[in-house]
Amino acid sequence: MSTRSILFGAVAALGLMAGPAAAQKSADTLRVVIWDQIPDVDPYYNELRAGLVMHTQAFDGLLARDPETFTVKGALATAWKYVDDTTIEFALRRGVTFHDGTPFSADDVVYTLNGILTDKLVSVPSNYAWMAGAEKVDDYTVRVKLKQVFPAATEYLSMVTPIWPKASREKMGKDGYSRQPIGAGPYRIAKVDGVSWIEMERYEGYYKDSPKGRPAIRRLVVHEVTDATTALNELIGNKADWTWNFIPDNFENVARMPNLQGMRAETMRVNFLGMDGAGRTGADNPMTKVKVRQAIAHAIDRKTIAEKLIQGGARVPDTACYPSQFGCDASVAVHYDYDPAKAKALLAEAGYPNGFETEIVSYFIAPVEGAVQNYLRAVGINARISHLQVSAALRRTLDGSAPLTLGNWGSYSINDASAILPYFFGGTNTDQSRDAEITALVKSGGTSTDPAQRKLAYSAALKRISENAHILPLYTSVTTYGFSRQLDFKPYPDELPRFYLAKWK
Repeated sequence: MSTRSILFGAVAALGLMAGPAAAQKSADTLRVVIWDQIPDVDPYYNELRAGLVMHTQAFDGLLARDPETFTVKGALATAWKYVDDTTIEFALRRGVTFHDGTPFSADDVVYTLNGILTDKLVSVPSNYAWMAGAEKVDDYTVRVKLKQVFPAATEYLSMVTPIWPKASREKMGKDGYSRQPIGAGPYRIAKVDGVSWIEMERYEGYYKDSPKGRPAIRRLVVHEVTDATTALNELIGNKADWTWNFIPDNFENVARMPNLQGMRAETMRVNFLGMDGAGRTGADNPMTKVKVRQAIAHAIDRKTIAEKLIQGGARVPDTACYPSQFGCDASVAVHYDYDPAKAKALLAEAGYPNGFETEIVSYFIAPVEGAVQNYLRAVGINARISHLQVSAALRRTLDGSAPLTLGNWGSYSINDASAILPYFFGGTNTDQSRDAEITALVKSGGTSTDPAQRKLAYSAALKRISENAHILPLYTSVTTYGFSRQLDFKPYPDELPRFYLAKWK
């Protein structure tokens, strides 16, 4: 089967018709539509990119990262210093209030950080596994204790560690707080309607010296729908002013519309095909064999998928990390070129000369799912697609019931390999290989103070991951954005749309 016929069978066209141009500039309301459904707006209880996007607008942490320079700046903290190798002391900002008017202090920081370390429901515990806890020095001084040396600590504190209001959350309880979250960020969450609707309003009491700044747009309304086509139709039909991650084939159609503009931007997100090398779906699972995994790596024309389906400059990495991340050494990786004949030979050597049947659990867009399915079919692997919502697909990975997974990981926009390798190779439920040697190397890379030693450990881990084809990086994401021409919006490489920086023209 040719590459052309494989791709042709994977792409479906969508007809677009322009509607009247009438963005909500007059109402000073930015209408956003996304096709992720956030199960819990409380930042610590979902692992979706959309959840991170929402918490960036409404919550603040001790630190924040400049989107242009990636420089870490003070947010709820004004200064910080290392007291010793495993203790960071923070001077907290005075005069800050949460959205319900309660004052911010050291008690809130200690409550949050110590709380997430013991909470079994936190969605991504690997984001906080480096932390031993927090202790109050006085009302405006806190010390964060590390379990061991962890050079990326300030990155995590700036990106994935928002602060809860202790008094309010204790009064409301976890469930009550999830229905009406209270943060200290530039926008206040005014309404949450399950997994379909979030309304935010500019917080007029937001502290003046915040590195995020005061939002120019007064209201933010987020509609959550079930698929990319519905989201795009809402933009086309003037029910929304902004969306993203629509099918790349529609980009030129959106960009040509008189009332809309389209943008593309590569992000730190890596898309991959995960394989159950550990045999969690059963010892007879073909993915437990190295040659089967290597065959799959040779069976898929990743370059053509990146260029023809994703477009916009998507790259094909050979390593299980994003190229700019510290420790992401591409030089040690095996390059699996597109070679169907070699794939068939490897399958025969592994004991599957006639191929086999399996399942791919996915939340990808249909054209990519179809292309991967067709490439595998061409070498004898018949893989049925189980297309699920993101959270449901992740559950299949967590419970070990997915032989193959199409997924992606944006590292919570943290520019360090410690934000991706422990998630996939840390020995937890998201680790589909359970390779003890890799797990030890990944741990070593995340706990050394010596940059050279960190690089050596990560390089060794990446080399073993690649040689054994434990995971197949497919392409880097290129995010497609569509939004009203009346909106001044800028995308950033860390895949975090900052609506508090947007404004009307």
